[in-house]
Amino acid sequence: MSSLADRLENVRRSAAPQSAGQAAASGQDAPVDDPLGAVKERVHQELLDILGPRLYDPHLREADLAAQVRQTLQDVIEAEQTPLSLGDRTRISQEVSDEILGHGPIEPLLRDPEVSEIMVNGPDHIFVERAGKIYPVDARFSNDTHLRRVIDKIVARVGRRVDESSPLVDARLPDGSRVNAVIAPVALDGAILTIRKFSAEPFTDRDLIAFGTMSPTVRDFLDACVKGRRNIVISGGTGSGKTTTLNVMSAFLPGDERIVTIEDAAELQLKQQHVLRLEARPANIEGKGAIVIRDLVRNSLRMRPDRIVVGEVRDGAALDMLQAMNTGHDGSITTVHANSPRDALSRLETMVLMAGIDLPVRAIRDQVSSAIDLVIQQARLKDGSRRIIQISEVVGMEGDVITMQDLFTFDYSAGRDQEGRYLGQLVATGIRPHFMQDLADLGVELPPGLFAYGAR
Repeated sequence: MSSLADRLENVRRSAAPQSAGQAAASGQDAPVDDPLGAVKERVHQELLDILGPRLYDPHLREADLAAQVRQTLQDVIEAEQTPLSLGDRTRISQEVSDEILGHGPIEPLLRDPEVSEIMVNGPDHIFVERAGKIYPVDARFSNDTHLRRVIDKIVARVGRRVDESSPLVDARLPDGSRVNAVIAPVALDGAILTIRKFSAEPFTDRDLIAFGTMSPTVRDFLDACVKGRRNIVISGGTGSGKTTTLNVMSAFLPGDERIVTIEDAAELQLKQQHVLRLEARPANIEGKGAIVIRDLVRNSLRMRPDRIVVGEVRDGAALDMLQAMNTGHDGSITTVHANSPRDALSRLETMVLMAGIDLPVRAIRDQVSSAIDLVIQQARLKDGSRRIIQISEVVGMEGDVITMQDLFTFDYSAGRDQEGRYLGQLVATGIRPHFMQDLADLGVELPPGLFAYGAR
């Protein structure tokens, strides 16, 4: 490998500005609407030539690699003879650094704390979610190949793959952000990348109270239910905040218990000391070696858990989860996609049937009614806010019907303010849960006024 001085001299000799025709003739991939594209491409390529294999050295710490990249990048840019303002130099340095060390044009969006979701609809269309609303952003990938490189980089970090034989993939970033990617031939207009960001510091119950997701009264009630070993299902639609609420509620788990978490892609951020994290694994390129949620739930029963926390139940794992709840693993928590507490129980019935075991509906409903104590319904409202809108207790069976009663409901009658934000909160219905005595037997006391009609 030639010396750094020789490399920089090569940059000086080739630094004269090129016309659009010359750039096209040389095969450089520079967007026509980016006057600095050619310079950025030269700097990027020179950086790759200088650092070479060190960029992929598994023994090089990430911090050391970043320091080497930034120092070399500064030297290469200083060697550029193309007239560049300080702002242009800073921009080129940042964009090339993001490309080498990060995720290209979406890296600034990943750093933005106000962005909660990033949606890449092909190389030319990128949208973000801020405060529950979706906005387009002025960022783009050079082409679909550029976008595919970023997707491959993300999924390779967690040992997964995406190609024509397996065009769908779920993955995660090092900070726990959830990633979903879809490529051709399934995606017709270019690769699709969706990233649901998670804050570096997990939200706490105080944060959810400040957001209006729950009230202090509801927080106290949920805290008591978790400590009182109630089995809880958090229900809601996509993006309604189920995982965030699950994270917050997991903070209520006692620190002296053995907790097993099971997820498709690890997102939960439990702070307790005795936590065992399990993650599902897709099949390899030969179609073998897949480990699904159901396998992990069954295996967790052999790990002597005090609590089992399943990120989401979406298939036959529901049967194993219900059996775990009914066989001494009280206090387990999971989430499910559904539009109401009643729908959540119906979905659990359907998913039990997906396990391939021929059970009568009555037997399944008996399992559900005896296993589940509480269903928390979450929704993303029209104003973009994510709220708990209903908390229902599963009471038991009447004939072939599972009976439920609402303990808290959202007060839509409070209306909205001038900006369209809902003014209502969760209010108590005046009904006391049947399991209050069970909580008292475990030493968890609830104030009598907690369930007074209209209590907030």
